[in-house]
Amino acid sequence: MMKGGSSLILFDCDGTLTDSHGLIVQAMQDAFRDCDLKPPTATAVQQVTGLSLSLAISELTGVVSLHEPVAAAYRKHYHAGESSIKLYPGVRETLIELKARGYWLGIVTGKSKPGLMRVLEMFSLGEFFYVIRTADCTHSKPHPAMVLESMDELGVEACHTHVIGDAVFDVQMACAAGAGAIGVSYGAATADMLKRAGAEQIVHYFPDLLDCFPERGV
Repeated sequence: MMKGGSSLILFDCDGTLTDSHGLIVQAMQDAFRDCDLKPPTATAVQQVTGLSLSLAISELTGVVSLHEPVAAAYRKHYHAGESSIKLYPGVRETLIELKARGYWLGIVTGKSKPGLMRVLEMFSLGEFFYVIRTADCTHSKPHPAMVLESMDELGVEACHTHVIGDAVFDVQMACAAGAGAIGVSYGAATADMLKRAGAEQIVHYFPDLLDCFPERGV
């Protein structure tokens, strides 16, 4: 890892910071039922988690005319259950320590900006992140734009940037941007899937990231 200069850590949100996959799956399945469609399996939903909502629905339905009705139903069900979302153990404490160690933190997520801001407000996390990119303000993962724009905004080079995520799309995005990628094994993708996509390291517990990012200058 970097020992001098600015170093940026960009986090995915759903499945990395927040334990929300159960809600995502349930909301998508309920949305399909509302639209008189056969609901996708949990595995199918997990495989598109991390994409923008429109791309995820496109992958699941393949029918353009259904995108907006399904998206509207999904948002309704997701918002209804949003209070059930929790942070993964150790997230707040780890972010505090990483910031204290001198790392710049950001978020790159397939969520919409309003959805992300609700999460940040719910858990009082806004103070930790210097930069955010969401799927409704730039290209969806695995396009590298979120990472490239975040690096450009803060003036940090790719060799000093790492993306932390639970989905193959997170790793593919990082690699496309020339940044490092660290996978978390407790979310959408397995450790093997993340490694095959190009993750340099895999952690199984969020606080284990502290072993990946030592004190600045150490």
